[in-house]
Amino acid sequence: MSLRAKIIVYLALIHAVLAVISFVVLRENRVWLAAVEALFVLSIVFGILLVRTFFVPLDLIRTGAELIGERDFTSQFREVGQPEMDALIRIYNQMIDRLREERLKLQEQHYFLEKILAASPAGIVTLDFDGRVSSLNRAAEALLQVSGEEAKGKNLGELGSAVGQALAAIPEGGSEVLALQGGRRLKATRADLFDRGFPRGFLLLEELTEELRASEKAAYGKLIRMMSHEINNSVGAVGSLLDSFRGYAGQLGEEDREDYLQAIAVAITRLENLRAFMNGFAEVVRLPPPDRRPTDLARLVDEILLLMRPEFDRRRIRLDWQRSGPLPPVDLDRNQIEQALVNVLKNAMESIGEDGTIAVRLDRESLTIRDSGPGIPEEVQALLFTPFFSTKRNGRGLGLTLVQEILSAHGFEFSLGPTEDGGAEFRVGF
Repeated sequence: MSLRAKIIVYLALIHAVLAVISFVVLRENRVWLAAVEALFVLSIVFGILLVRTFFVPLDLIRTGAELIGERDFTSQFREVGQPEMDALIRIYNQMIDRLREERLKLQEQHYFLEKILAASPAGIVTLDFDGRVSSLNRAAEALLQVSGEEAKGKNLGELGSAVGQALAAIPEGGSEVLALQGGRRLKATRADLFDRGFPRGFLLLEELTEELRASEKAAYGKLIRMMSHEINNSVGAVGSLLDSFRGYAGQLGEEDREDYLQAIAVAITRLENLRAFMNGFAEVVRLPPPDRRPTDLARLVDEILLLMRPEFDRRRIRLDWQRSGPLPPVDLDRNQIEQALVNVLKNAMESIGEDGTIAVRLDRESLTIRDSGPGIPEEVQALLFTPFFSTKRNGRGLGLTLVQEILSAHGFEFSLGPTEDGGAEFRVGF
C-alpha cells in the first residue's frame, strides 16, 4: 500500500471513530449530531484534498526521475500557479535543459572524435577495462593487418603477429619503435584514458618509415660521399705513382725484376678493387629518379630469368615460373627494376645454395619470389632493410638497401619475410 493510501485510510478511520462517538453522545440532540457529522464530512474531504496537494510534488519528482531514467531530456513541466510548486518545476526544467545541452554537446564531440579517428593517418587501438581490444581505426587495421571485428575482444598478444606481441609488452606510458615487414618502422605509444571514472588503455601507432628512411639516407649518403671523395683521390694518385714505378723495372736485376712488377700489378689491382668497392656504395646515393615508362613486366621477368638460368642449372635449382593471363603494362624504370629483381633472385639463389626451388608468380597486382632456402631467423627479420646490414660472410649490405631505394622511389609496396614451409618470400605490390 502506498503512503498516500495509508494517510487517506488513517483519516477515514479517525473520522469514522469520531463520528461513532458523536453519534453516541449526541443522538438525543439530532440538530447538533447532524452539524457535527457534516463537519466531519467536510474535514475528511478537506484532508484528502490536502493529501493530494501534498503529494503533487512527490508525483512530480517520481515522474521526473522516471524521465531521467529513460534518458528523456525533452519533456518539461508546466507551472501550476502554486509558488512552492512552481519553484520546484522551474528548477527541474533548468536541470533538464542543462542535461539536454550536455548530452547534445557530448554527442557532437563523440561524433567529431569518431570522424577524426577514422580519418587519422595514425593508428589508434582502444582497449576495454580488461585490457582487450575494443576498437581499431582504419589506419590501425592497415598497420596490424587485421580487421576491427577480428581483433575485438582479443588480447594484444592474440592478434597473431609479432607486432601484437610487441604491443602487449609495452608498459603503461611507454613508447617503442617496432620493425615491420618491408623495412617499415612503427612507433607505438601506450597511455590511459578515463571512462566513467575507471582507466582504460589505448595505443597510438605512427609509421616512421619514410622519416627514418630519409634520415638514414641523409646520414649514410653524407658518409659515403665523403669516403668516396677521399678514397678516389687517394686511389687515383697512388695508382698513377705505381704505374710510374713500372718504368724503373729496367734498372733492377733479372732476379728482382719479375717480383717487382708482380708486386706493382697486385697493388694496382687492389686499388682498382677498392675503387669498385667504393663505387658500389656510391650507387645507392647516386640513384637517379626513376624514368617510368609502360613496360611489359612478364617479358622483363622472362629476360632476367633467361640471364640467370645458367647459374640456376649449375646449382641444380629448379625454377617454377608462372604468370596469370594477359597483364597490362606497368609504369616503371626498366633498368632500375631489373637491377632490383636481379638482386632479389641472387639472394634467393645464394640462400638455397644448391638443390632447391625458386617459385616466381606474377599477376595483375603483385610479383612474388619464393625460395626453398632455410628461411629468415626471427632476430634478423627486423634488420633486413637496415643499410649495410648483411648476413653474408663477405656481404656489404647493399643489395636490399638498393632494392628498397628503387622500389620506394617507384611507390611500390614490398615485403620480405619467412614462409610457413621454412623458406623466404619477397613480394612487390603494384
